[in-house]
Amino acid sequence: MSIGLVLTGGGARAAYQVGVIKALAEITGADQTPFSIMTGVSAGAINAAYMMSRADHFSIAAQGLWDLWAGLDSDRIYRSDAASIASLGAKWLGTLGMGGLIGRERANHLLDTQPLRQLLKQELHLDRLPRFYKNGILKGASVSVTNYLTGTAISFFDGDENTQTWIRSTRIGVRAPLTLDHVMASSAIPVFFPPVNLDGALYGDGCIRLTSPLSPAVHLGAEKIIAVGIRYMRSNDQIMELNQSLKRSDLSIAEIGGVLLNAVFLDSLENDVERLERINQTLSVLSVEQRKSLAQPLRQVPLLVLRPSQDLGQLARGTLHEFPKMIRFLLQGLGAKEDKGWDLLSYLAFEKAYTTQLIELGYYDTIRKKDQIVEFMSS
Repeated sequence: MSIGLVLTGGGARAAYQVGVIKALAEITGADQTPFSIMTGVSAGAINAAYMMSRADHFSIAAQGLWDLWAGLDSDRIYRSDAASIASLGAKWLGTLGMGGLIGRERANHLLDTQPLRQLLKQELHLDRLPRFYKNGILKGASVSVTNYLTGTAISFFDGDENTQTWIRSTRIGVRAPLTLDHVMASSAIPVFFPPVNLDGALYGDGCIRLTSPLSPAVHLGAEKIIAVGIRYMRSNDQIMELNQSLKRSDLSIAEIGGVLLNAVFLDSLENDVERLERINQTLSVLSVEQRKSLAQPLRQVPLLVLRPSQDLGQLARGTLHEFPKMIRFLLQGLGAKEDKGWDLLSYLAFEKAYTTQLIELGYYDTIRKKDQIVEFMSS
């Protein structure tokens, strides 16, 4: 039985996945990974790449990922010194303030992620993957990116040589050995993190255009999928109350940015979950002959989605003072405050005060679902 693990994006919010993975390791008690297919997008690509590169020792890898995130701070993700911020600021001045007359290179990002590249270069061992494919520990692995030049979502994948590439109207699957550049591109938060050059084209965060984050795992042959989301599912009453009670006449760029990033990172998984559940339900009432007559071959793929029991954005309230001084200055310029713009802050707050909460929440949320997880994986 090929079980797929799907990790979606969300910047610093992906810390929640770390707690989930640690709990899954304890629940399964597996030494070798129980997930023969792993796919990731955005910051989820970082976590997926870490785990797939250590697939032969799942429990040890889960603890290692926990320790890695527990030791993070913003300085290990992006440069926050005055010189770096000033240099990028000058580019933006030339691009926007002076109509592009100052300097040749146009600004397309706010933060320099060279520290993240150096960190991942040390921590990821993607050169191990071919061995895992060969000995059957992994059947497939994928990292998804967005091509800025075409607007296409591209899932780079490798593994079982029988897996075919796929083409849809806005997304395609391309076979390629997974590299650090694929992971950096997938996790490049639009506007904030720089695009990554892959074979002459510029790529960014995979969540921008990947409307079907479950699809890579399905194409790679997953017979079951556990997906880890970062969206807190409010009740209908909570949604109505929230929209009726929140009223204000002022609005900052930070708040607008938070809504835009929520649209990029939160919506696609939920829409895809609904789509897969409808397909599963429809197939359950069709006969074998009726299934064979479908224009495209479809199969049922049981799905379990693990979501946070609290709003991860709300947990970022009051974290602005934890940011490095220059980053705090930049965010305040966008209108972020301790009680405003916290959705935006939640994607950039790679600080222990925030990420530790998310790691622990992911762990305890998952432990509470132990029986459900055991039944799902064993049935």
